[in-house]
Amino acid sequence: MKQMKNLAVLLMAGIMAFSCAACGGSGAPKETTKSSESTVKESSGGSSEAIQIATKPMTEQYILGEMLKAVIEDSTDYSAEITKGIGGGTSNIHPAMEKGEFDLYPEYTSSGWNMVLGHDAADISDEEMFEKLKEEYEANYNMTWEGLYGFNNTYAVIVRKDVADQYSLKTTSDLAAVSDQLVFGGNPDYIERKDGFGLLAEAYGLNFKDVKDIDIGLKYQAIEKGDIDVTNGFTTDAQLGRDDVVVLEDDKHLQVNYLCSTVVRKEALEEYPGLEEALMKMDGILTDKEMAGLNYQVEVEGKDEAVVARDYLVSKGIIKE
Repeated sequence: MKQMKNLAVLLMAGIMAFSCAACGGSGAPKETTKSSESTVKESSGGSSEAIQIATKPMTEQYILGEMLKAVIEDSTDYSAEITKGIGGGTSNIHPAMEKGEFDLYPEYTSSGWNMVLGHDAADISDEEMFEKLKEEYEANYNMTWEGLYGFNNTYAVIVRKDVADQYSLKTTSDLAAVSDQLVFGGNPDYIERKDGFGLLAEAYGLNFKDVKDIDIGLKYQAIEKGDIDVTNGFTTDAQLGRDDVVVLEDDKHLQVNYLCSTVVRKEALEEYPGLEEALMKMDGILTDKEMAGLNYQVEVEGKDEAVVARDYLVSKGIIKE
């Protein structure tokens, strides 16, 4: 099992490195292979294999992955390795988790609720959703959700500023009258999910000239180049502070909450005693503003995500300096 797991991770890392070799620019995946800094250490629990962490291809996930690695290695005798920037996000990471190729990854509540469990996110409280996520993940996949980081990264509709100015766009409803003249570019997760692009288009009567699949980390680069006019953004995006994009008001209050947590295999919790306690140190440590600020440090100021993650954890007293 261990040999197969390591082989699968290496193959996936190689595939991602090849597919994202040309990625660049602000917000683009900066690394798509396992962290080379990780080393395998003998653990007190009897396992000598590094804990495998996966992340989606977006800066926020890179930072969270580094936080998880730092917390695990500071709190336990285990080492951790990160496979960064898995294309397709939940669509590919969850099946890999089922196969045992990864042990844990940062995930958002409504993503798991809709994309994995196939439920409608309407008319359910955040508290009830989280409890049911834990119940159904354990029953169906032998996985669970550990804690909530504290921030909510929900969707926002982003338009290039010159387009917003040209058509006087302020609300998402305003977009309906001119959508047939515009190109929408969204990440695969958003376009495929039931509560994503399809629901947005139906609720607001949007009929775009073209719809393109674009990785999360490349959307703002595409909108800056003029390849797309509209995209789905996130409320913690560092790029929302730019002066060349406009966030449209969700005037029909369509979007649901996406609270971030750690999805982890139950087998991993059993294999690595103390892992659960380490992961729970991430509970409640971030606000929306703080997460956006960390994203800004990486994407705008050009800081390394591992350094940003470690500095933040040290400042909160969660890990030692």
